[in-house]
Amino acid sequence: MRILVVEDDRKVAGFIQQGLQQESHAVDVAYDGETGAYHAENFEYDLVILDLMLPRLPGLEVLQRIRARGPQLPVLILTAKSDLQDKVTGLDSGADDYLIKPFAYAELSARVRALLRRATKEDVRLRIADLEMDRSARIVKRAGRRIDLKPKEYALLEFLLRNARNPVTRNMIIEHVWDIHFDAVSNVVDVHINWLRNKIDKGFSPPLIHTLRGVGYMLTDVPS
Repeated sequence: MRILVVEDDRKVAGFIQQGLQQESHAVDVAYDGETGAYHAENFEYDLVILDLMLPRLPGLEVLQRIRARGPQLPVLILTAKSDLQDKVTGLDSGADDYLIKPFAYAELSARVRALLRRATKEDVRLRIADLEMDRSARIVKRAGRRIDLKPKEYALLEFLLRNARNPVTRNMIIEHVWDIHFDAVSNVVDVHINWLRNKIDKGFSPPLIHTLRGVGYMLTDVPS
């Protein structure tokens, strides 16, 4: 999943970014409201974590611009403003959840997972043929055998599973699996697909990851 963090405290932003990346998310960070609003309006995200007290543009105005473009995009407000009225205002303005600083990362992570599940309407388990991903435990198995994946391999497989039996282009993969610093002219997507094939398909039958020439890739158990 690709997540935007809009937070002017660089230490807090870095802490969140590191935690989310360890959970296989692609994370972009904006340190002011104007930049955050620009990213949300011009790039595809699965969730936004938004501070309220931001330079250049207040958090609630960022939220309004996000809602104008994407009414369904989950937004988690993360702020030191702890008054009940602030929370009510934030939720009434279109936020999906509200977490008060200081916070425990474990709670932030749990809220992120809940919002992403709600947004995608997916079960905790994703499956095709004998390949299964338990998203809560972050365990992948094929034919009952556990498969260890690096964070980016896990994120790539999750995206393929969420789009199982449907073609996905390289651009679609980039938008959801890599962050804003991705080098679009590199072959990193193809390299990661090959790494994933070696772990998911090698030694198993049938092969599940298929290349669609001129299009991209598809995860499917239907013979081509």
